Amino acid sequence: MKSVHSVSAVRRLAAGGLTALAVLAAAACSTSSPKSADTPASSGKTIQVVAAENFWGSIAAQLGGDHVKVTSIISNPDADPHDYEPTAADARTVAGAQFTIVNGIGYDAWADKLLAANPTDGRTDLKVGDLVGIQPGGNPHRWYSPANVRQVIDQITNDYKSLDPADAADFDKLKTTFVDQTLAPYNQLISDIKSKYAGTPIGASESIVSPLAEGLGLKMLTPDTFLSAISEGTDPTARDKSLIDQQIAGKQIKIYVYNSQNSTPDVAAQVKAAEAKGIPVATVTETPTPAGVSFQDWQVRQLQGIQQALTKAATK
Repeated sequence: MKSVHSVSAVRRLAAGGLTALAVLAAAACSTSSPKSADTPASSGKTIQVVAAENFWGSIAAQLGGDHVKVTSIISNPDADPHDYEPTAADARTVAGAQFTIVNGIGYDAWADKLLAANPTDGRTDLKVGDLVGIQPGGNPHRWYSPANVRQVIDQITNDYKSLDPADAADFDKLKTTFVDQTLAPYNQLISDIKSKYAGTPIGASESIVSPLAEGLGLKMLTPDTFLSAISEGTDPTARDKSLIDQQIAGKQIKIYVYNSQNSTPDVAAQVKAAEAKGIPVATVTETPTPAGVSFQDWQVRQLQGIQQALTKAATK
């Protein structure tokens, strides 16, 4: 897999290319949302939903049940959300959408351009960055913030109810089931880690870990400048690398968390050094792995890995 944080190739897209895509009118086939025993029967109306990334698409599908069809443009773990180049099929899908979800905050600028090139009357567009109050230049990885995930859940449900008022009660039931039952293991792990390990100093490879560390109450010691450099695909400073080496050598951090989809030589060296010092290492990924996994199953697996690393560190 190429680096998840390479310079965005979408800057190379000519405006005319997207305009050409805009004339493609037929909506592409979508992936149906997951079904469960608690999913209310459909009233007949189906909202066409397009999510730029499948971590938001998974949530949207489960909150909509039989009332929605959700297509996630980024659904392959090997695809890079930063430098993805939209296709003609993507343009057709967006042209048929009634509701779209993009991350924003500079993370998926290609999606903003795709939406602008395919305007649709009456379409509802949800930009997560605007919803949670994070502007371009801020940390875009909001799906790793438990608080922001809850904000997105609330907003998606409200938007569904506005688009399909006749099924508002069903959307409320789906949300209750998702939050109270489906996300119960996710919520419990967050609560358990925060109550037991709050304040624990950790190191990390890049900025996707920062919102999660904040949500878990962990203390990030890795410099923000290093985290951002790895996330953005730029070279970290020698000063930052030296400081991290000192933190690892002195075991100032209790665990090290890294993005296995973006393991640069600097990150690989830090992982090796942490392991040599007996510092437990946990992994996360930029996008859901394996392909097709739900948001909650993906996140729970990663949280369990972090919890296990913290538990191991506490026994040393």
